[in-house]
Amino acid sequence: MQSATHAVDSASLEIGSGNKTQLARVGLQWKWDSKWWQSNGTHIGGHWDLTLSQWRADRFHNIPGNSQNLIDIGFTPVFRLQNDNLKGWYLEGGIGAHYLSKVYDNNDRQFSTKFQFGDHLGVGYVFLNNLDVGLKIQHFSNGSFKQPNDGTNFAVLRASYAF
Repeated sequence: MQSATHAVDSASLEIGSGNKTQLARVGLQWKWDSKWWQSNGTHIGGHWDLTLSQWRADRFHNIPGNSQNLIDIGFTPVFRLQNDNLKGWYLEGGIGAHYLSKVYDNNDRQFSTKFQFGDHLGVGYVFLNNLDVGLKIQHFSNGSFKQPNDGTNFAVLRASYAF
């Protein structure tokens, strides 16, 4: 019997906003088979998250129509404190690698590199029909390996469906 560890388990849609920048994101997830620190009907599990986003930044807010659009490809291991049946409330966190199509510059926030780390903390709920709805705060920066490293933050609403 073949293990489902390498099969796509779910797909997600996300929208977010922060620092005069909006994002729209699609993603694919692969669940881990591991259950760490299992106790009282909960455990820490997780999944791999592969995402493709579009960012729209208002570069100079006093000039109409002057915005920056860029593409973000990301790959993040996500750890989740969840119920053993994978339903109900969860808390999650992750840190991953992201590559931007352009160096981000919205006049208030500037990156010096296309490579960024993206970390997040979130909360969500998985319904009985495998619909997962969550809210997360996500931060992007290059880890200070090149200046400027202003970073940027997003509030992100996420919906995913497990197959």
